[in-house]
Amino acid sequence: QVRLVESGGGLVQPGGSLRLSCVASGFTSDWHATGWLRQAPGKEREFVAGISWGGGSTYYADSVKGRFTIGRDNAKSAVYLQMMSLKPEDTAVYYCASGTFRAGWSALPSAFDYWGQGTQVTVSS
Repeated sequence: QVRLVESGGGLVQPGGSLRLSCVASGFTSDWHATGWLRQAPGKEREFVAGISWGGGSTYYADSVKGRFTIGRDNAKSAVYLQMMSLKPEDTAVYYCASGTFRAGWSALPSAFDYWGQGTQVTVSS
């Protein structure tokens, strides 16, 4: 069974930092792209950042460019999201998701095949 488990969420003040981790298991192949998506109360789930299997290609939503960094360590089957200069509008449940993207890259939630349970990030004074 494929499983993605996120960790690292919590409460942080504006301007602070958090590092989210996603550990994957159960894949028959390591050739997957992985991303982070988030969902705030009352809003649609939105793409945040994505990374190719080899880490050579990354994608970011405009709202987080320059503040968030996505990386991966395939030896540990882990993907990370380093979040800097956090803002209240970053408050959301953050999900790790993965897919094969055989039809090509897409930031749409429907393009991802597997999802973690989510981890809460709250940015507040």
